[in-house]
Amino acid sequence: MSDIRPIDMQALRIFLATAQDCNMSKAAERLGITQSAVSQSVRLLEDNFGTPLLNRSARPLTLTAAGLALVNRGATLLDQAMNLRGAVIEASKGIKPNLRVGLVDSFAATCGTPLVQLLLRGTAQLSVRTGLTPNLAEALARRELDLVISTRSLDIDGMANHLLLSERFLVIAPKGQAPCRSVADLVNLSKQLPIVRFNVQSHLGEQVERALRRVGINPARRLEVETADTLTSMVAGGIGWAITTPLCLLQGARSAAAVRLDFVPDLNAERKVYLHVRQGEYDELGKETFELAGSLLDGHVRNELKAINPSLPGLIQLHPWTETP
Repeated sequence: MSDIRPIDMQALRIFLATAQDCNMSKAAERLGITQSAVSQSVRLLEDNFGTPLLNRSARPLTLTAAGLALVNRGATLLDQAMNLRGAVIEASKGIKPNLRVGLVDSFAATCGTPLVQLLLRGTAQLSVRTGLTPNLAEALARRELDLVISTRSLDIDGMANHLLLSERFLVIAPKGQAPCRSVADLVNLSKQLPIVRFNVQSHLGEQVERALRRVGINPARRLEVETADTLTSMVAGGIGWAITTPLCLLQGARSAAAVRLDFVPDLNAERKVYLHVRQGEYDELGKETFELAGSLLDGHVRNELKAINPSLPGLIQLHPWTETP
């Protein structure tokens, strides 16, 4: 049977201090112990691994190949061990040691700051990434993120997709344009002004294209933008018209007052926002974050939408948490 004796972490700490200068007396002084204790600890590790870690025939001391390998890997191991006690204590108090969150741009711009403020209360270290849904989904699949809020249900093994929000599409046009409340009105609008499209690489851009094709409208492709605030600004500037959502309009709130808002029921299209979390790993965290996000959408976001236009809150629907079977 192979030797599987655990590594003595204190001996590893002493060895790494020795390897820093390849000098046992300096390591002893730095650690506040005797040189004899340093020598004994290094011998303990060498006995454990069955190979020399220091070349004692050289002056000054040098690391052997095995010693160099232990320095390269051991520093990370020791750092994790030193943080282990704090992480365990924090977890016992309900504090998560670290959390990596991904937020789709429109959610990050409208709810990101207050959500992060709430998450920080129960997290020792928080990392936030924003972007388009496809990029966030890829990072989640590679385990670079722990939790994601995006606009598409993700087909990833072991992933729970919790529907958080549904929001209806609306039409925005420059002030002074005639009301647009039917497909016929949309056709007339598209003859007068070019459409400002979301980039086709975005999920929302794909959804808008499908909604227009479904009602037989296929405007010329002349202008595409990447962000919701740019799209609203272009429309406010009289360049064209667009189809967007309440959250995206709120993302471009600076220009929202300068556009005309209309709802076309026959478009019959909506965007959905999901919270994604790995089943069996972050179930409780997922539920907590879902409820925090829902409360922000129901209060903070609804109020800001109402300030833009009283009809906007009626275009969003919040969904309750449902357990994944």
